[in-house]
Amino acid sequence: MTAPAAALRPTILICDDHPVVRCGIRTLLPDDRYRVAGEAADLAGTVEQVDRHRPTVLLLDLSFLGTPSLGVLPTVRAVSPATRVLILTMHNDLESARESLAAGAHGFLAKDAAAEELVAAVDALAAGGRYLDPALGAALLDLHADPDGTLSRREREVLGLIADGLTHDQIADELGLSVRTIEAQRASIKVKLGVSRRAELISCARRLRLTTTGGER
Repeated sequence: MTAPAAALRPTILICDDHPVVRCGIRTLLPDDRYRVAGEAADLAGTVEQVDRHRPTVLLLDLSFLGTPSLGVLPTVRAVSPATRVLILTMHNDLESARESLAAGAHGFLAKDAAAEELVAAVDALAAGGRYLDPALGAALLDLHADPDGTLSRREREVLGLIADGLTHDQIADELGLSVRTIEAQRASIKVKLGVSRRAELISCARRLRLTTTGGER
């Protein structure tokens, strides 16, 4: 028996603290292509709605009444691992984009983007891909073209040890630092390199020849 057409459409969850923004986004998403499963006006509501609907794509405001929203992403992943997250923001700057991607978001778009760009972003994430404002994407590529200069000496040491398979405790012992400092260094590295996964960190370390077999350490 064939599933109803509505059941085959990707589901969207819109989370923003401004009702007018939520309404505007809803009107921009084609009804024949997507089904808006729900909305949320705060972070607690976002988690609740994600748990209830397990949406294909979560459209998430970068901040709710001044509170950063990126901290909720680990919970979103735990509740609905398949959900793709598109960050929407008025702060369309490179640092915000890097922080969002490092935190686990799959896309980043300014709220003043054209309607066609919003749809393109949602299309990309619904298909399992990523989306970044073209200008910011070019800027990130420029950074990655010469990643060697983005990390401090200590961050390079930490990245190399991570790639060698050491735990945070082992790295702290080797470098004579606290575990909390190592965690902070790792977070900084992820933001600077625009990566979120351990495999990506290892790939960057190998490219920079920071591993034991890479020749620098």
